Amino acid sequence: MIVRVTTQNGELVQVLVAAEEGSSEATAEVEGTGPNPIAPEGKELLWGAGSFIVFLVIMRLFLFPRLKRGMDARYDGIRGDFEQADKTRDAAQADVAKYEAALAEVRAEAAGRVDKARQTLDAERTAKIAEANTRIAAKRAAAESELEAARNAVRDQIAAAVAQVTERTTQLAVGKSPDASVVQKAVQQVMGAK
Repeated sequence: MIVRVTTQNGELVQVLVAAEEGSSEATAEVEGTGPNPIAPEGKELLWGAGSFIVFLVIMRLFLFPRLKRGMDARYDGIRGDFEQADKTRDAAQADVAKYEAALAEVRAEAAGRVDKARQTLDAERTAKIAEANTRIAAKRAAAESELEAARNAVRDQIAAAVAQVTERTTQLAVGKSPDASVVQKAVQQVMGAK
């Protein structure tokens, strides 16, 4: 069976519909050429071009200048921040240099004070050592004089004891008593030789 159909463009299309008994399949044949589904129509092109031109004008006159001003402001802000950072860094370096100079001055002053204190301590120590040495020398001299006096005191006793022992020994050995002045002289010679 052939069916004739008219399209929106006014073209006449014949469609062949074959129907068999018990079959629901239909076959269609199109006579002539129809419109191209990919190619845009003229009014679509006009609407697309018009909307593009309106969007271009809005972008060029309103949106792009705002964008440009924002970018320039951002660039200027960043450059200002860099300059401020450079100034801050230079100020910090100057402060560090001042701090290091002050620290070196304080260290030099501290070293001077330590040296002065060390010299004072050395002088005091030397004076105390000299004073102690003087006291020790005085005590030593006093001890030596006491020792010498004790030796002299004991020497007479020892000399008398030695003379007595010598007299007794000589008396026992020889059988007679020696002269006391000779024994005394011999004991003094022996004790004086030491």
